[in-house]
Amino acid sequence: YGGTELVVDQLARGLEHAGCEVVLFATGDSAASVETRWLYPEALGTAVPIGLEQAHVEAAYKALADVDVIHDHTLSGPQWAVANGCQVPVVTTVHGRFTAGLRHAYRAMATGGVGVVAISHAQRRTAPEIPIDTVIHHGIDTTGWPVGRGRGGYVLFLGRMHPDKGAHRAIQIARAAGRRILLAAKMWDPAEHRYFAEQVEPLLGPDAVYVGEVGGACKRDLLGGAEALINPIRWPEPFGLVMIEALAHGTPVLSFAEGAAPEIVEHGRSGFLCADEGDMVEALRHVADLDRADCRARVDVSFSAEHMVRAHLDLYRRRLSMDGAGTRAARAPAFATNG
Repeated sequence: YGGTELVVDQLARGLEHAGCEVVLFATGDSAASVETRWLYPEALGTAVPIGLEQAHVEAAYKALADVDVIHDHTLSGPQWAVANGCQVPVVTTVHGRFTAGLRHAYRAMATGGVGVVAISHAQRRTAPEIPIDTVIHHGIDTTGWPVGRGRGGYVLFLGRMHPDKGAHRAIQIARAAGRRILLAAKMWDPAEHRYFAEQVEPLLGPDAVYVGEVGGACKRDLLGGAEALINPIRWPEPFGLVMIEALAHGTPVLSFAEGAAPEIVEHGRSGFLCADEGDMVEALRHVADLDRADCRARVDVSFSAEHMVRAHLDLYRRRLSMDGAGTRAARAPAFATNG
């Protein structure tokens, strides 16, 4: 399911394709195609005890002591690096929301020499006190992703069963616009099951169908067949990978003008940025006026894997230069990621 895992995989593959030596420190069952090292042979689940996570982090930094740059996608890893005087340049990407506690933690990391990467300008603006090194949007490899025709006879909600994600709002919006909606969503945690039972399931019917959690080719087929992606999120989401996945298949995105959505969706060209539910109902009636080729072009120009990789290589070279590693900076750096 994880969007972060997808981004790490895309980045690792892209860096290797660009000529870097890439090592991924993850778990032994990782399906990534790059060289992988690990402490734990299998993933430990979603709620990992702090002691096990700390052991993973320490093993990662010891295993990656000979690389040029470590790109750490965990929270505790960069903290360990600062506390233990790691000699390898470290950068870290903030994949989630800056809470009060996280702002303090990332400010300490940046002060300690870690390069902090935001995934949108909207995310960066929520923590002005943190010296963010750079903003790098997520990118995806669209090789083999055709532009869909959007003729499946439905609009789509794709995400997670959570009130902030707004599956119940998506049903109400689609129904008010006279559209059939399919809902594909992760539902693992007790809170997600409770939200589904209390607010989503009572709204289901012939015109609103929950199809479960999807991935891979099934997800791509759903996106390509959808008339539009309804993304009625009511919180400042730092990015929203599902939006660029939809656009890659030529599917317009309807979202509220919050978080990173205005950085992704070109209003009136690749979708609509709406003020409220009523506005989204009206916008849904006009998605057929949009050119699906324009939606795909939005990804090819601004959110491709190649674009993401180039931005990261610029970041790594800059950090190597700051570190005074002139000889290492002269070649494509070896890259390691801890995920």
